[in-house]
Amino acid sequence: MPRPQKDPLRRLTAAERRELVRLRRSRTAPAVEVTRATLILLVGDGRNYQDAARAAGRRSGDAVAHLVARFNREGLAAVTPRHGGGHQPTYGEQARDRILREVARTPTPERDGTATWSLSILRRVLRSAPDGLPRVSTFTIWWVLREAGYSFQRTRTWCPTGRAVRRRKAGRVTVTDPDARAKKS
Repeated sequence: MPRPQKDPLRRLTAAERRELVRLRRSRTAPAVEVTRATLILLVGDGRNYQDAARAAGRRSGDAVAHLVARFNREGLAAVTPRHGGGHQPTYGEQARDRILREVARTPTPERDGTATWSLSILRRVLRSAPDGLPRVSTFTIWWVLREAGYSFQRTRTWCPTGRAVRRRKAGRVTVTDPDARAKKS
């Protein structure tokens, strides 16, 4: 006979149940989210933690108990994994916006010592600015630029991808690729 549950699953709302069922049936959602949704639904249908774990192909009923406790606290957000280890991100949204603002600015040879941005020059400018980022690395800058859709071109400049300037009879036209984000992933 299983032990009594310390933190039993609260009653699922209709919207939560619908979302969990949709997630369980999804073929495109991450596998960990599908498994967690399945576990919560199994417990919601009256199974104990160990039986739910075995039915979902897992071993630990304790892990299911932790998931249920988190679901009781956070709701559907418990299905999505949190940060899984390693260093916490040093810079948040404001720092990312600051990096992107600096890249959008055209460098001046007098002030920045260059006519095109490189990662090391961006790092130097960001570190020395009064509102800058004193410990930013070139990897962080590279990562922010790639996430924002920039790529390094043969012209040794960082340019936003998914847009191109084309010459037409009527003049220059900026063409945007609507599938740029999908192609990047």
